[in-house]
Amino acid sequence: MRPKVKWEGREALYRRLNQLLPNVEKEVAVEQLEGAKELASRIKPRAPRNTGRYADSLIGDKISNQKGKRAVGLPGKTKDPNATGIFGEYIWRFLEFGTVKMGARPHIFPTYRAYRKTLRRRIAGAVNKAVRKARKG
Repeated sequence: MRPKVKWEGREALYRRLNQLLPNVEKEVAVEQLEGAKELASRIKPRAPRNTGRYADSLIGDKISNQKGKRAVGLPGKTKDPNATGIFGEYIWRFLEFGTVKMGARPHIFPTYRAYRKTLRRRIAGAVNKAVRKARKG
């Protein structure tokens, strides 16, 4: 017998999760933002430095705070009000993947892949913290 899964969407998931754990979204949002800032600080030293201007432009922030800018590696808009990303000058694509005349100098995605487990642990820790607070009452 196969279990049946019904996908309700992000809003329904968070609505149910907030019923069980009232502060989970706030706890996770704090860790998401801190994780994005930490990731940006880890990418900066690995970024190519011709003038240093590009490396200095890399920041981690909420997507809602960066109107008109696209986060690195994200396709576009999101419904998540707490979504975070890495922002930098538009040349990140050319540096990361290369062009016909310039070889690739990957620095963003290798750093993210190395930091991904730590980031997931931080967010899981935030959920666990919300569970502990809910148990205490």
